[in-house]
Amino acid sequence: MVTSRSVTSDGVPEGGGSAGFDPAPARLTVGIVSAGRVGSALGVALERAGHVVFGVSAISDASVHRARTRLPDSEILPVEEVARRSELLLLAVPDSELAGLARGLAGAGVVRAGTIVAHTSGANGVAVLAPLAELGALPLAIHPAMTFTGHDEDIVNLGNACFGVTAADDIGYAIAQSLVIEMGGEPVRVAEADRALYHAALAHGSNHLVTVIVDAVAALREALAGPGLLGQQTVDDQPNGLAERLLAPLASAALDNALRRGRAALTGPVARGDVAAVAAHLEALNSADPLVADAYRALSLRTAQWAATDPALIDLLEERR
Repeated sequence: MVTSRSVTSDGVPEGGGSAGFDPAPARLTVGIVSAGRVGSALGVALERAGHVVFGVSAISDASVHRARTRLPDSEILPVEEVARRSELLLLAVPDSELAGLARGLAGAGVVRAGTIVAHTSGANGVAVLAPLAELGALPLAIHPAMTFTGHDEDIVNLGNACFGVTAADDIGYAIAQSLVIEMGGEPVRVAEADRALYHAALAHGSNHLVTVIVDAVAALREALAGPGLLGQQTVDDQPNGLAERLLAPLASAALDNALRRGRAALTGPVARGDVAAVAAHLEALNSADPLVADAYRALSLRTAQWAATDPALIDLLEERR
């Protein structure tokens, strides 16, 4: 639990700007904008750490349901009221909405000097909160590097998640670190100038992984579309079917090996420099779906570069560049 800091008679923390902050703030009065998958999960984690989530903003039916289910003791309030009463204001809105929200709150004058304002955007650092920082708020970027489903496992998974944190100064970093540790996560410092690269790396390694799997499953479904063995499940376009079960052990092992062994985990025809096999793959995939063939070619070229494989294979893969 973080230790205390002084507040004035109306509940406002003493001091403005970073000089007025104790790196270990006490139990905080927390407001959340909005009660989506991320905001509601972090709200639960903050409450379990001893903070008080007094209010959330929620507009959609799904957000209202999450607020009432996950944070039943919190009031559902307008955004301005949530901001006005918060010691810690958590902005858990989509990346594209964050800058406008920060400007709007600053223009409305509802964020008090001394308020800790944290957002959960991966792409942004603290510069996006400059309008609020100019009014005396302490800006933080606290991004949980995980996928949120809206189900209970989100809260459990926070205990295994890293958070990319960015702050304006060392005091801000100390506060961000304390909050993340209290929520059960591991804080990782990301410089303001590196937020875009940080976010791109996470998107490349997670979102594009889904694309590769979806493409592979589609190709497998076509390859398995004929009559199956006696009693075997018919191949269709529904998830969690025969194609997924066929791919799952291979994909899971590949991911585990890549994370534990790096480029040494590269196997298969591209890493071996098998020009004939890769040429056959491209021909078959092009017949099935030229877009999948293009993706295979691009990723095979990158694989070949990492593996420093047969130059003839690299020439084959570069033909359409």
